[in-house]
Amino acid sequence: MNIVILSPGYPAEMAEFTRGLNRAGARAIGIGEHAVGSLPDNARNNLAHYIQVRSLADEDEVYRELAFLARHIAIDRLECLWEPYMLLAASLRERLGLAGMTVAATEPFRDKEKMKQALDAAGIRTPRHRQAGDAGGIRAAAATIGFPLVIKPLAGAGSADTYRVDDQAALETVIARVGHVKSLSVEEYIEGEEYTFDTVCAGGSVLYENIAWYRPKPMIGRAEEWISMQTVNLRRVDEDHLQAGRELGHAVLGALGFQTGFTHMEWFLKPDGEAVFGEIGARPPGGRSVDLMNYSNDFDIYTGWGEAVSGRDFSQVAQRAYHAAAIFKRAQGQGQIRHIEGLDALRRRFGDALVHVDLLPIGAPRRNWKQTLISDGYLIVRHPDLETTLEMADLVGTDLKIYAG
Repeated sequence: MNIVILSPGYPAEMAEFTRGLNRAGARAIGIGEHAVGSLPDNARNNLAHYIQVRSLADEDEVYRELAFLARHIAIDRLECLWEPYMLLAASLRERLGLAGMTVAATEPFRDKEKMKQALDAAGIRTPRHRQAGDAGGIRAAAATIGFPLVIKPLAGAGSADTYRVDDQAALETVIARVGHVKSLSVEEYIEGEEYTFDTVCAGGSVLYENIAWYRPKPMIGRAEEWISMQTVNLRRVDEDHLQAGRELGHAVLGALGFQTGFTHMEWFLKPDGEAVFGEIGARPPGGRSVDLMNYSNDFDIYTGWGEAVSGRDFSQVAQRAYHAAAIFKRAQGQGQIRHIEGLDALRRRFGDALVHVDLLPIGAPRRNWKQTLISDGYLIVRHPDLETTLEMADLVGTDLKIYAG
């Protein structure tokens, strides 16, 4: 199959998905804004052809390039795994007459209000919610829903511009902060732990499913600079306390009619055991979570996705041998990375259980922790026992220190 992939080298995980297409036997054709020479090796070396455009935001330019390509070879599918261009991909499919998600099918995955309206109609538990476009709308929604509540962008990804609001004074503070966001969702705040439900699907069937646990909730971790946020990929999805979330995830996929590709859902487990929907994207999770799946299972889910979208047999066998945790570190101080402390001791203590280290090098400028989950780098640990995995993850949080200045 000839499969076009939008932005095959950015963000970083896209290069692995490009490799996955090639490994699955597809002919991967990339189109993006970057010069071919600047693409990561994993993307460039796995592309049969690449088209550079001035801007992916210029749909007509992208369409013209692909229409010209289609006069020379048959394009079988067009894939996009980067949130900002999901609707672009859907529109291009319609204009080129390609199979896959249409604009109408994609919109509920991008617009949180449409998403929840569709699930409400299907009888799926969502937080009480209202859409707001200005300060007056936010205040009216808050008066209807009550405190505590959450305010976040309708078309956002991750936890950017997302706030918990506990009272009227906090509401006014947040209103001042989100003035640049055109459309917002005002929602009931759900007490409980936050989990994911991730899938690779083909033809409406789930080929692989995954659950990860956020420690702490992203809304908390994104608010406090000192916190080393964790994503813990859970070894087993059949644990009793996770079944309500699994059932919820499958119901959401059915209600939204998802067919083929990667999905990433977030949901809440309340203290009383009730599972409540958070949101879903028709894409993989970010924050190196796909790598966590590979470390948990000793397989290659990038290739598994490639097999799913290219109609090949799904060859990836989930071993479910390990819990795997990514711990994201933030430097102390501002400026350039000056010193990293505690890494050698952690290497000695964890041995083979420390499977990946990716920290900014000495001299690199510190990243803006409010804009990226990856922050100034991360470590990945894994172990068959959950408590041991959590102990290691917490030690990375307390004993590994990065200093900037």
